[in-house]
Amino acid sequence: TGQIPEIGNMISPMHFPVLLCGFICGAPYGALVGLILPPVRFLLFQMPPLYPVGLAMAFEMATYGLVSGLVYSRVQHNIKGIYLSLVPAMIVGRIVWGIAQVILMGLSGGSFQAFIAGALINAVPAIVLQLILIPLIIAALQKAKILK
Repeated sequence: TGQIPEIGNMISPMHFPVLLCGFICGAPYGALVGLILPPVRFLLFQMPPLYPVGLAMAFEMATYGLVSGLVYSRVQHNIKGIYLSLVPAMIVGRIVWGIAQVILMGLSGGSFQAFIAGALINAVPAIVLQLILIPLIIAALQKAKILK
């Protein structure tokens, strides 16, 4: 998606491995992978720009990995538990991203509108894909007895 940023912005491909890592490996690893993935991707592909986008994404994705892993470790490992872990991770991660954006860039009327567009409106395809694919992947791993 690096060659076509519009597609990357629309489907948020870095979010998938971080969320999956939180579910599969647990909160500490999910948070670590989320924190280092944007800078590593920048080093490899020069995208996303490290400041402010990559830095805000690092906090957002660390939150995804942390929250998905923490909540999933405390719920039943069924489809309901997957969603009970996934949805809060997605919400809290976007809130952390917004807070990081405010801290890194300040808040003006235009940046608040950009936050809403980036966190919600532009992210709808990614949100839908995550809500469909992450539970399917986790359920398939459980069915294959790769996950407990």
